[in-house]
Amino acid sequence: MIYNSIIETIGNTPMIRLNKLAKGIKGDVLVKVEYFNPGNSMKDRMAVKMVEDAEKAGLLKPGGTIIEGTSGNTGMGLALAAVAKGYKCIFTMADKQSKEKIDILKAVGAEVIVCPTNVSPEDPRSYYSVAKKLNQDIPNSFYPNQYDNLSNTAAHYETTGPEIWKDTEGKVTHYAAGVGTGGSMCGTAQYLKEQNPDIVTVGIDTYGSVFKKYKETGIFDEKEVYPYLTEGIGEDILPKNVNFDVIDHFVKVTDKDAAVMTRRLAREEGLFVGWSCGSAVHGALEWAKENLKKGDQMVIILPDHGTRYLGKVYNDEWMRNHGFLEDKIFATARDIISGRKGSYHLVSTLKTDSVRNAIGLMNKTSVSQIPVMENEEVVGCLTDNKLLAKIIENPELKDANVSDVMEESMHFVALDSTLDVLSSMVEKEKAVLVRDENNQIHIITKHDILEAFTN
Repeated sequence: MIYNSIIETIGNTPMIRLNKLAKGIKGDVLVKVEYFNPGNSMKDRMAVKMVEDAEKAGLLKPGGTIIEGTSGNTGMGLALAAVAKGYKCIFTMADKQSKEKIDILKAVGAEVIVCPTNVSPEDPRSYYSVAKKLNQDIPNSFYPNQYDNLSNTAAHYETTGPEIWKDTEGKVTHYAAGVGTGGSMCGTAQYLKEQNPDIVTVGIDTYGSVFKKYKETGIFDEKEVYPYLTEGIGEDILPKNVNFDVIDHFVKVTDKDAAVMTRRLAREEGLFVGWSCGSAVHGALEWAKENLKKGDQMVIILPDHGTRYLGKVYNDEWMRNHGFLEDKIFATARDIISGRKGSYHLVSTLKTDSVRNAIGLMNKTSVSQIPVMENEEVVGCLTDNKLLAKIIENPELKDANVSDVMEESMHFVALDSTLDVLSSMVEKEKAVLVRDENNQIHIITKHDILEAFTN
């Protein structure tokens, strides 16, 4: 068969049975391998759909520029559509994305702007905000906004769902996928549930993302949001493409478990896939161990290809530096907290306290840095070296409020962050904070990490 352009080859990706990794699970576990799309990811489906719907609506005209915030895969799909249809592309990306993703986008003619990860979505430096601003400033440009553009969901409702139903001959009983923008999870789930309302859907989330708690409580809890490493899964916002009504359960997966499973998929099943694929499989199999019955059939989406992650999860040095290698055991933030003797009380000051009192508290407790609180939330911090420099420059500040001299808040990390990860973060960010299972806040300093290394 002869195709008119590369984008006509999107879809109809293969379904493959997991053998070694699913051993011991009562049901049948299949994976839909989306790296067979021309852009090596499932995002090709929705990228072309968003472009073609925009053309029909008159939002994208000849000679136009496509501007999007992406973790890389959507950008690739949009770039292929742009090449086939004659558009320019500018993509904004968070700096946690792999170098391979950036280089691939540049190779297909796109301009890439890298933005900081650890800022709020509303921050003008975030990759969301930068994309929106470029769209406002550049004439004849189109901002697809994959998070809220319902063409994303529609693409999977029209293609991915029907393919799974057809390939399983309607025998699928469970569907699992990572949830990021929500399109592949929810569009596919909606279609499958329309064919059989008894199909169970399992969304895979990551620690540091808001989805699981929001599904279970209806609360958008900013305490759930903290930096994580896995790409293409989880969010600190609620995209319009995430329809919680069609997601029955959520499972959270750590960065390490996802990375280890990604490598196992390559080594044990011959599936050279991306990092969030490891998240999807680890989370789905953990759920399946307890819930899948004989005769059940689970389908898991594997979103992309391993070439995007050669410098990360497939790089031994990178894995070792993050404490992710399977044969190495590192202590974690959880271990540091549980190893503390006696009762623990976080030393902190209020935003409305005087600087003089805060200095007295730091001297009395012999700490060099403390969080600043407001309404039981961390809103900033004080560190002795920067506070001293400010007071030397302006001695009157010692009688000011803490809010006048405080710095940005310390970052929260996951309970299971390893010493390697904690070490890299305190080098850049002062101390770090972590919440335990009882929602109590703990501070972890360089001294805590050094002590844990020697235990």
